[in-house]
Amino acid sequence: MKVNNFTTTIEVPNTAEEVFTAINNVRGWWQGEITGPTENLHDEFIYQMAPYHVTKQKVVEWVPYKKVVWLVTESSINFVADKKEWLNTTISFDIIAGTNTTQLIFTHKGLVPE
Repeated sequence: MKVNNFTTTIEVPNTAEEVFTAINNVRGWWQGEITGPTENLHDEFIYQMAPYHVTKQKVVEWVPYKKVVWLVTESSINFVADKKEWLNTTISFDIIAGTNTTQLIFTHKGLVPE
């Protein structure tokens, strides 16, 4: 069975609270222009890297220090054959606190790993 998700895991020397805060500060880590709020449940924002990529995300799950999920509600990606490739996919950040580190599991559900 083919899995149509991209996922990767990293471990960082930060607390779950610090990781959660960093994820929600999208302007601090995602290159490009961010328009709109990104910090709370139901927030909607546009990510743009003109002229190649414009998507709109809605925060659909927001569990402090544990999980953030975005639903991609609009997609126009100009460097792939399917310009709407991200449409109706979800981007999730699962946070697992450890003793001295935190594990971040990033999954883009619906995005083919290739």
